[in-house]
Amino acid sequence: MARTFQLKPGPSAAEATAGRRNADVSAATRKLRMLRTLVCGNKYEKAARAQGAVHIAGVDEVGRGSLFGPVVAAAVILPPDTRIQGLRDSKQLEREDRERLADVVERKALAMAIEEVDAQTIDRINIYQATRLAMTTAVLKLTLAPDHLLIDAMRLDLSQDRGHGRQGEDRTCTQTSIIYGDSLSISIAAASVVAKVYRDRRMCELHEQYPQYGLASHKGYSTPEHLAALEKHGPSPLHRKTFRPVAQASLPWDELFHGAEIPAAGDAIPDDILAEQAMENQIINESIVDEAIGGEPLAALLDEPLETEMTLEEAGEGILIDSLEPGPLPC
Repeated sequence: MARTFQLKPGPSAAEATAGRRNADVSAATRKLRMLRTLVCGNKYEKAARAQGAVHIAGVDEVGRGSLFGPVVAAAVILPPDTRIQGLRDSKQLEREDRERLADVVERKALAMAIEEVDAQTIDRINIYQATRLAMTTAVLKLTLAPDHLLIDAMRLDLSQDRGHGRQGEDRTCTQTSIIYGDSLSISIAAASVVAKVYRDRRMCELHEQYPQYGLASHKGYSTPEHLAALEKHGPSPLHRKTFRPVAQASLPWDELFHGAEIPAAGDAIPDDILAEQAMENQIINESIVDEAIGGEPLAALLDEPLETEMTLEEAGEGILIDSLEPGPLPC
């Protein structure tokens, strides 16, 4: 007796793409939900003060995963026991809340500094080194010398004053690198918000110069709108030519760098930084394009129960503190 088999049609290309996007949304949204369970407070500041620190600077960056424009870092010194209601990692805040909190931080801060490193420098030294450069310079520009640094997942070499410190001033200090520090430390969160608001405003200004890319909406990140504009218009002088989506939409490789030095193999970006950058970029992009991919607003997704929660270990290395060095690091 002959058997008849009916083949079930596979997913269309559109359905397959939507499935991949939904999977990506789930992973990034689960991580953001995990981060929102963390308590942003001043326990790390208190621990540093127990070791004798007085002026504690929080340091963070924004724009590391963007395709356009500078990476921006901020350093903020808050008074002891400062409390700012609602302050947390800038990626978890609505634009209006970020701007309001940035104003509060600016009023309360004992000292605050912002530094940006442009796209040309990013292409020359790579984004990891450019991020460290922006953070380092922001710290050195502080008008009040810190004696301890709280840094979001980074260590800084502050042994060489690049001309921003006061001549003859003793700027030695220790530093602590905190994984997910912008979700745990009020000082780092303050720096995160200040840097984000500053960079967003810069992107809106640059939108007037390059309106064809839609910078005012996506702030330079790799949204479908931005990628389509890159494909249509090619990159601007302020795009990061060494970033793959920009390079793919650009001129032939030998014309791409316009004389810029290609980063050497010895300057390779650490794998953990690349992985964290990719997830951070995904979280930011989802908050911009959630409606375009047929999803709920990100704020609503964060409140929905998920079948599996993302643990700290799944999200990365967990909450690990890169402890205080026994000796002071020169600032």
